[in-house]
Amino acid sequence: MDLRRVAAPPRVRQRRWRPPGPLDLELTLRPHRRGNADPTWRKAPDGAIWRTCRTPDGPGTLRIGRDGAQVLGLAWGAGAQWLLETLPALLGADDDVSGFVPGHAVVREAAVRHAGLRIGRTSRVLEALVPAVLEQKVVTAEARRAWRWLLARYGEPAPGPAPEGMRVFPEPEVWWSIPSWDWHRAGAEAVRARTIANAARHAAKLEDAGGSARADLLLRALPGIGVWTSAEVRQRSHGDPDALSVGDFHLPSLVGWSLAGRRTDDAGMLRLLAPYRGHRHRVSRLLALAGGRPPARGPRMPARDYRAF
Repeated sequence: MDLRRVAAPPRVRQRRWRPPGPLDLELTLRPHRRGNADPTWRKAPDGAIWRTCRTPDGPGTLRIGRDGAQVLGLAWGAGAQWLLETLPALLGADDDVSGFVPGHAVVREAAVRHAGLRIGRTSRVLEALVPAVLEQKVVTAEARRAWRWLLARYGEPAPGPAPEGMRVFPEPEVWWSIPSWDWHRAGAEAVRARTIANAARHAAKLEDAGGSARADLLLRALPGIGVWTSAEVRQRSHGDPDALSVGDFHLPSLVGWSLAGRRTDDAGMLRLLAPYRGHRHRVSRLLALAGGRPPARGPRMPARDYRAF
């Protein structure tokens, strides 16, 4: 056998990190998953989380698992070192809970039950923005189908021994060059396609925005990106515990029912969450985990398959 023809196994890098307090890996990383079949996110049978990322250094695959009291990160690809350097931030090492005082019983109980929940940050704006735009004003199933189709068509295979079918988020240039017929095949209509393509042209500025407040200004200056989309992005890219998704279809009812026993609107939600300023997104996540929801009223919004238009 000619050993020169045998491919070398992919190089793996690793890092061990001890969290300073309780840490629930899945709860902390779940916001970065877009459905059970997300090609950038997988949960292994042993509880480890696989995640791909387009880092500043290139594509990378990250496996995050437990080794006793430590977190063990394994990474492959050109972005491996960056992924390991930013692993603590991804898992909420910079999540400052000072000033968070659970004033309502349901919030207190959820905070105790889910003490391992942290608000982490990916430091990658465009990766959070594209799926958020796909989710604008459509049912979740439709947005996730579009996300899977686009990653399968334009993403690249995940480096290393990642689970089958995992893909890496495409470069910005790819997003602005996707032809209209492929947006149609994905099920994304022209408005969302233009929003994503335009944002991709400004990717460098968005990635270098700095803090969450500055990123909010830059995001909302782009056509098609409003308060809801900006918040959904900054929750993930910046780990902003106060980035509340105002304009969400379900959130006001969840907050109103949980904290006041009645449905409410965005204005009512903001009043109820005013005591938690600085941690309003954190509280909304805890309330969602608490499971207190108003009874269903009326039919669900039907899925609209734009591929048939």
